[in-house]
Amino acid sequence: MNLRELTQLVTLGEGQHLEFKKRVPSPERIAKEVIAFANTSGGRLLLGIDDDGTVAGVKDAAEEEYALQEALSKHSDPPVDFKSERIQITKKRDVIVVVVPVSKHKPHFLINGENGGRAAYIRIEDMSVEASREAVRLMRAQKTPKDVFFEFRDKEQILMRYLDHYGRISVTQFATLAGIPPKAASQTLVLLTRARVLQHHADPREDYFTLDYSFPRK
Repeated sequence: MNLRELTQLVTLGEGQHLEFKKRVPSPERIAKEVIAFANTSGGRLLLGIDDDGTVAGVKDAAEEEYALQEALSKHSDPPVDFKSERIQITKKRDVIVVVVPVSKHKPHFLINGENGGRAAYIRIEDMSVEASREAVRLMRAQKTPKDVFFEFRDKEQILMRYLDHYGRISVTQFATLAGIPPKAASQTLVLLTRARVLQHHADPREDYFTLDYSFPRK
C-alpha cells in the first residue's frame, strides 16, 4: 500500500472493517480491537491516524509494533494471525497498517490481565463489543460443521408463528413466549441457526434472530 492508497482508505472512515488509533493504547484495548476483527469478518487497524481521520503517523514504528505483538501474545487466546506494513508519512513518521483476516480458529478471547477473565469480542459497525453467548456458540460450531437434526415441536411452532408475524425475536423474548428457561431458549435458537432455519444478528443491545428464507418451508 502506498500513501495515496492509504489516504483513500482513511477517507472511508471507521466502520465494520476499519479502525483508527493514534498509537497503540493499553494492551487489553488494542487486543480487543484485533480480536473483534478476527472473530467477525476481518479488517484493518491503522496506527497513526487520529479519530477525525488526520494522518499523523507514529514516531517510533518499531516500538508500536512491539507493543502490539506483546499485547496480543498476552491477552489473546488463541493467538490471532495478522500482518503489518509501514507507510512512510514523513522522514520521521509512519502509519502502521495492521491487516487482520477473518480467523479459522475463532472464537478468540480477550484475557484480562488483572483477574484472568475471558470474553470474546466481535465487530458491529464501528464498534468492538462483547459477543453474546449465542454468538460464541455459533463460532465454535463453525469449527466442526456437521449435519443438524431437530423436530418441530410446540415451542418451535410457537417460534415460527411469532417470526411470521413480528419478523425477529431475542432469547429473552422467546423464553417468555414459550415459557422455557433462557438457557433452553438460547440452545433452541442456536440449533435452528446452525440448521439454517434462522439467521443470527449481533446487536449491541441484544442479539436477535430472523427467519432464514433460504430454508425450504411449506
